[in-house]
Amino acid sequence: MAIRTLHVDNEPATAINSGTLPARRKTFAERVRSDPLSTIITVSIDALTATVATIIGVRWAVSTNDYPPNLWLAFLYVPVVIFMLAVRGVYRRRLNREFLDEIGPIEATVAIATMFLLGGLVLSNETGRPGAAVLKIWLCAALLMPFGRLVRVVIQRSLRRHDHLQAPTLIVGNGRVAGHIISRLEEFPQYGLAPVGIVDAEPWFGQPGDPRPDLPWLGPPDNIDEAIRLTRAQNVVIAFSRTQDQVLTHVVRTAHQNGLRVWVVPRMFDTIGERARIEHVGGTPLLALPHTDPRGWQFAVKHIFDRVMAAVLLLLISPVFLTLALLVKLSSPGPVFFSQPRVGRDGRPFGCLKFRSMRAVEDTDPGFQLKTGAAPGGVEGVDRRTKIGKILRATSLDELPQFINVLKGEMSLVGPRPERPEFVELFEAQIQRYGERHRVRAGVTGWAQVHGLRGQTSIADRAEWDNYYIENWSLALDLKILALTIPAVLRRAE
Repeated sequence: MAIRTLHVDNEPATAINSGTLPARRKTFAERVRSDPLSTIITVSIDALTATVATIIGVRWAVSTNDYPPNLWLAFLYVPVVIFMLAVRGVYRRRLNREFLDEIGPIEATVAIATMFLLGGLVLSNETGRPGAAVLKIWLCAALLMPFGRLVRVVIQRSLRRHDHLQAPTLIVGNGRVAGHIISRLEEFPQYGLAPVGIVDAEPWFGQPGDPRPDLPWLGPPDNIDEAIRLTRAQNVVIAFSRTQDQVLTHVVRTAHQNGLRVWVVPRMFDTIGERARIEHVGGTPLLALPHTDPRGWQFAVKHIFDRVMAAVLLLLISPVFLTLALLVKLSSPGPVFFSQPRVGRDGRPFGCLKFRSMRAVEDTDPGFQLKTGAAPGGVEGVDRRTKIGKILRATSLDELPQFINVLKGEMSLVGPRPERPEFVELFEAQIQRYGERHRVRAGVTGWAQVHGLRGQTSIADRAEWDNYYIENWSLALDLKILALTIPAVLRRAE
């Protein structure tokens, strides 16, 4: 049995491929319809871009008299690249495929396939300059293949945002977790899963105060065959249910017989990260749960990286930094920097620096009232922003002085955004696992912020994203967040 852990937003869901019962064989047309812009089309795009790269590289090499006489050997490069990508699992279907996650495996595969090509040319005793020729092919492939993937991701996301390429999905379960999965799939259409009905032993019960999903109840799990036929479902997500396990096993097997993909939200899902793996004692599977140690050597490397990068960035942006400081000083009376108490690692407060973007508070200004369930941020109460302050807020340039906090060791480049002490006490009492985000240093940018959770947005969602970041932390994830920060900053904010 092949099992892999996937995530809908930050909720883990285990994808199960059962080998006990054969899935109904689909026609080619059905595969294209049920797998749009995924495996079949992705392979075609990779083959096309690799072929174009090879042709351009060969013509480039021929024009510079670098290429050996046997041109046919270079075109073995394309099937080798496709085969190696398939072996590495790059074509395995995943929820919400991210372009940044694809670059590393593609570039590594292109480089290894290039080494095989060079080895073949050397062993065949080719004349000329095979090394220079292969280098040209490698450069073309290294540029064109990621570009092809980028085009595919952009088109796919655009279509899904407009409710195209959405696969009908049944939700098995009727509690809080099932409702959370439904709301996430509806909120983020890029997953490509459109909930069409609830299957469970009884109609929706949920918890008091939980929103009721606007989905029909399609009967108990025993009627899964009829539910699949009625909705033309292509996927099944099994969330927490009061149904007995043997009945849910029947659901999984029936779904696979009908050619559907199945995900299961595991018990204790709050403890399962992306690095969870399946091991076996005899034939019994065990889920191994590695954890992130915020006091381990990996975070020591992270903090060294943070300080070095902050120093380099401050040096590079020093002309802009000094110009903004002068504009702030001239905009209105008051200091250049605004230092506000925030809570950092282990609950310790520190002074979080920003460029001052507002005038001083006046006695006639009404007090700020926090929205229920939302974090403070953005324009709180009366709009006191100065002219330059509006620009600083909209472009997030007011956050640049926090690089000084990073140099002082009070913050990291990437981490949970810090909050004011008075709100931390409130949120720790109201929000599950909110306090766990203080295991690491606060960040200038974070996993929640690059996913749009800025300003007065849900604090519960922020805590969920922040804890996901901590439990799945790696330097690669930090670099990914830094890259995603650029388009996030370009989206206008208060």
